[in-house]
Amino acid sequence: MAEPLKNLYNEAFFDGLIEDFQKHKADFKAADFKKLIFDDEWEIRELKDRMRHISLCLHQYLSLPFTDTIALFKPVIAERPGESLEKMFFPDYVEVFGLDELQVSLDALAYFTPYASSEFAIRPFIKQCEAEVMQQMMNWAVHDNLHLRRLASEGCRPRLPWAMALPAFKKDPTLILPILEQLKDDPEDYVRRSVANNLNDIAKDNPHITLQLAEAWYGKTPTTDWVVKHACRSLLKQANTRALVLFGFAEPSAITINELAIDKAVLRIGEAFTFSFRLINNDLKSNKLRVEYIIDFMKKNGKTSPKVFQITERTVAPGEHVFQKAQSFKDLSTRRHHPGSHQLRIIVNGAEKATLGFELNPA
Repeated sequence: MAEPLKNLYNEAFFDGLIEDFQKHKADFKAADFKKLIFDDEWEIRELKDRMRHISLCLHQYLSLPFTDTIALFKPVIAERPGESLEKMFFPDYVEVFGLDELQVSLDALAYFTPYASSEFAIRPFIKQCEAEVMQQMMNWAVHDNLHLRRLASEGCRPRLPWAMALPAFKKDPTLILPILEQLKDDPEDYVRRSVANNLNDIAKDNPHITLQLAEAWYGKTPTTDWVVKHACRSLLKQANTRALVLFGFAEPSAITINELAIDKAVLRIGEAFTFSFRLINNDLKSNKLRVEYIIDFMKKNGKTSPKVFQITERTVAPGEHVFQKAQSFKDLSTRRHHPGSHQLRIIVNGAEKATLGFELNPA
């Protein structure tokens, strides 16, 4: 089993961190700081709680004005390159203690983000000072530093995972759009991927806006085409007609699915099954198809929740084609399995073509 991420914050990490602080603040005492860090609740704290705890401990231990603390942090965060995730408490400190120091905080987050992304920490500032911060984000969108350009897009995602949502942008993402327009052809994949994820977020609340941009951008360059396709992935899974038409997917009435079969109609949590089916393109011409399957997973409360998985996306000639796919029911950090009746459904270009039930028993 993989080591929990929270264990990145171990004794060796803090020894290194203290050593880095001591290079720039000679009276930084290891024993005093560790006593604050390793309190009675340390072991039960998860990753983000540990990050916040480090921020609070630094504030308590240093007991400096905010601007002086930031001046100390800047050389310290530059030590030991490569510890990006571990250093996320630096921008977190700004989020907690810098809301009344807007310009100092924005400068600090810009400085910190190449070392430890400020995408989470910027969001309370957007909520508090929307116009000023979004203007700064637009300035970052044309910056030479790729990390700042990425922050401009990633930080204003309406639904950034593991972060506070931005309700104003879920309702109306207009202020985000000039940033995405600027960055859609960015030379860095790291930045373009953020643009696509931002647009995918927007599609969940304002699909018409994502589709308008997608239709305007698609067909211009291969890199922008990738951005558009990735941005529309949720809309494609939902079988949105405009999205399907944009990417050339055929109306699926000429497609039939035969002989859907599972090698285990009853299995246990932790096991896997293999399913197969025959897809027949009854048309006289080849058709571009998006073939997916949905599993209606049983939830703890006895209800089911659908999850879409892609099998293939390609042009399929007339005639019969055999598909086979394995599916694991091993518990994951992102999905826990529960016993009960499940459904497997085959989807072609958004249309359900075949379904089959199966039973999942306790491990």
